[in-house]
Amino acid sequence: MAASPPGSQPTLDDSDEEELLQSLEEDPALDSFREQRIQQLHEEFTRAKHLRSQDHGQQSEIKDEKTLMDIVNTGSELCVVHFFKPDFHRCGTMDGHLATLAPLHNETRFLRINVENAPFLVTKLKVQVLPCVIAFRKGVSVDRIIGFEGLGYSEDSFSTKDLETRLLGSGTLVREKLTNAQGSGPWPTNRPAGSRNVLQTEDDDDDWD
Repeated sequence: MAASPPGSQPTLDDSDEEELLQSLEEDPALDSFREQRIQQLHEEFTRAKHLRSQDHGQQSEIKDEKTLMDIVNTGSELCVVHFFKPDFHRCGTMDGHLATLAPLHNETRFLRINVENAPFLVTKLKVQVLPCVIAFRKGVSVDRIIGFEGLGYSEDSFSTKDLETRLLGSGTLVREKLTNAQGSGPWPTNRPAGSRNVLQTEDDDDDWD
C-alpha cells in the first residue's frame, strides 16, 4: 500500500477493508454487533471507492472555468477551489496543504484552477489577491480564504491542521482527520508578508486594493 503524506492518516483501500472485516469476524466478543458493523464498514468502503472513481481523494487541476462551474454547481456537493498562479510561491504553499488534506477527506472535491484560465470567474467572484481558496456547498460559496488570512499564528506560515479546522468550520469538510500533532509543521513561504494581486509582477509583493 502506498505511503500516506507526512503527518496524515492513511487512506482506505481494499486491503484495509479485508483486514478490518477479518478482525471483526475473528473477535467473539463482538458477536452481537458483528454483522451490523461489517455491513456499515462495507458501505463506507464502497462509498469511498465510488468517490475516488469521481476524482475525490486528490487535488485536481481544472483547465477551463465551464468545467469548474459544472463540478461546483452539479457535480459535487462539497468543493474547495484554489485560484492560483504557478509562479506565486504562496500558491504553492497552499497547494501543499490542500494536497495533504484531499486524500483524507473523500467526501469533498479539491480543485485548483489557474486564474489565467478563469477570467470570467475571477471577475464574478472578485478574486483579487492570491492565493484565494473558496469553499462551496451545493454551489454556494460559504467561505473564502484570502492569502493566508485567518490561518495560524504567523502571516507567513500555517499548518495543515489550521487549514482543516478552517474548512471544518465552513462545513465543507465533514469530519476531523488530523490531530493537533499531525499536520502541525508549517510550510514556510520564504517571502515577505503580504499576498499578491493576480495582476502583479513577480517582484511586486504588495496587496492590490
